[in-house]
Amino acid sequence: MPQDLAAPAPVAAADPAPAAAAEPPAGTPAKPPPARRDPYFDNAKYLTIVLVACGHAWEPLTHGGRAATAAYLTVYAFHMPAFALISGFFSRGFDMGPGMVRRLLTGVVVPYLVFETAYSLLYRWAGDDPDLPLSLLDPGYAMWFLVALFIWRLTTPVWLSLRHPMPVAMALAVFAAVSPNLGGDISIQRVLGFLPFFVLGLKLRAEHFARLRTRRVRMLAVPVVVAAFGTAYAVAPWFNATLLYHSSSVTEQGLPRWAGLFTTPVLFLGALVLTACFLAWVPGRRWWFTALGAGTMYGYLLHVVIIKASRFWDWYDHSWLYTPLGQLVVTAVAVGLITVLCSGPVRSVFRFVVEPRMSWLFQDRTDAGKRATAAAPPR
Repeated sequence: MPQDLAAPAPVAAADPAPAAAAEPPAGTPAKPPPARRDPYFDNAKYLTIVLVACGHAWEPLTHGGRAATAAYLTVYAFHMPAFALISGFFSRGFDMGPGMVRRLLTGVVVPYLVFETAYSLLYRWAGDDPDLPLSLLDPGYAMWFLVALFIWRLTTPVWLSLRHPMPVAMALAVFAAVSPNLGGDISIQRVLGFLPFFVLGLKLRAEHFARLRTRRVRMLAVPVVVAAFGTAYAVAPWFNATLLYHSSSVTEQGLPRWAGLFTTPVLFLGALVLTACFLAWVPGRRWWFTALGAGTMYGYLLHVVIIKASRFWDWYDHSWLYTPLGQLVVTAVAVGLITVLCSGPVRSVFRFVVEPRMSWLFQDRTDAGKRATAAAPPR
């Protein structure tokens, strides 16, 4: 997955061969038609990263307005679960083969090492904390998702081999919620907390998404989202948003341990319903933003620098930003920013760290095949 947070959706392209083309010799296997990206999933990935950027941009506004807090809670209830679910859907073919492992290392591990180090240096400089430790086992801010994605991908063969993987994944998520001493290394709380969504994505098929894209489901999704926003508005003054982060146990958030037995399944079901509503309204045809779905990794990694800069340099220290007009301006800026960061020119500039080829690190599979053939005993 070097080019985005979820691999492209291959779809057979209808491109008939010219009539004048010579027919292949008898016995020659037919070549499969070229694959192209499914615009539906590219649209879903772009719209999801837009919600991620809006959620991060809205966070300071939650201290000054109930409506902004309600919007923040509604988005945070499902946008990362949706990311995990889509990532799981496109991880079904991960089989630990050399090509898969190479893409995992260059598309997830290398960007994590580069940007985690860069973010730590930014914290030291902009945050005036020169003694801040550089720990690659303690992901900062949004970097936890890359660690989670790496672990989820490595364990994909395990989940695919289980007869009933969802109960196991949910049990691990509940275990994380009720375990205050689980530790913070590699963001294990979040890795396990969002695991059920990834595992569910592994079990889904294209026809499951097609069932959501009907007029009936779309119409039902409207009152559901309105009800979710209304509920978020009602609980905004007292609800602890950290429950949606899955970054710590329930006891660390002031709740009794037994509460984790209920909060985890309830939050999972709520996020699943909202994710279904979101996916129902994702357009299935090509739009002006469809191509941006291939650059979600760029938007995810780069927007964090700007978000953290806004905190370090007090960009929100203006009272008018907390008015309805100011909140709309913040939202528009967040959407415009993430759109630019997913665009082709930005991808061209930062491809060397987000999608490095690193051919010098891996052996050529053609040469390796030749060596293996030469070393094979004669028949």
